[in-house]
Amino acid sequence: MDQIDSKILSLMYENARLPVSEMSRMIAMSQPAVTERIRKLEDQGVIAGYRAKLNPHKLGIYTTAFVLFKTNMCNDFVAFSESSPEIVDLYRISGEYNFLMKVLSQTTESMADFLDKCSPYGFSTTLIVLSTAFEDKSVVGLRG
Repeated sequence: MDQIDSKILSLMYENARLPVSEMSRMIAMSQPAVTERIRKLEDQGVIAGYRAKLNPHKLGIYTTAFVLFKTNMCNDFVAFSESSPEIVDLYRISGEYNFLMKVLSQTTESMADFLDKCSPYGFSTTLIVLSTAFEDKSVVGLRG
């Protein structure tokens, strides 16, 4: 992967619907060359997929929390998590807790109901998000 690929990824990250013709103009390459680079990045798994970014507030989802979870029933908890629409991200972590979850709910009351459903699997500490400075920052800039 070179600087041109990085530029393509940055442009796509900012706007995945950016036409190849516009991208080609921005990086001074032909459309077929840009299309071929994108195809190669997809084939290599660098581009893992495309999706729409949804606004939770427009969907009536106003509460976000990060939940640290400690369990001795890891497989059962992962299965529960996979079937719980409130859990949008789940990470296995080191330390005192086994998992870190990002959880979305409509209200703090519905968050409490969800946490009650989790309690048979173990213990948790919940951190309610008050505001978001940024999220989903591009990883393209991490390359050395």
